[in-house]
Amino acid sequence: MNQLTMINETTPINIPHHTYKRECRYTRGINIPLADIERILYGLSDDALHYFEFHNIAKEIKQGTLLNGYAGLANIISDYYKNEKNIEIPELTNGRDFYVKIV
Repeated sequence: MNQLTMINETTPINIPHHTYKRECRYTRGINIPLADIERILYGLSDDALHYFEFHNIAKEIKQGTLLNGYAGLANIISDYYKNEKNIEIPELTNGRDFYVKIV
């Protein structure tokens, strides 16, 4: 099974969280291709999509966009890569905050 790795930042990345009206600070993240994040989002249930939008309201889904990660999204991304691409991301689902960069 292939593996996708987390990026550990030496300088924290700040990403606006419009719902909380503050910036979230991340020291780790993951790069996900635009086509993959589009497929992931397309496959979400209505409840999961609403929760994604709660964390990422007003964020365009395009290359270069930084998204706020959360535990549910970590599980969704992990399941997608495991089931669709036979890739594991072991550090993603450990409960620590993360960001997603669309590449």
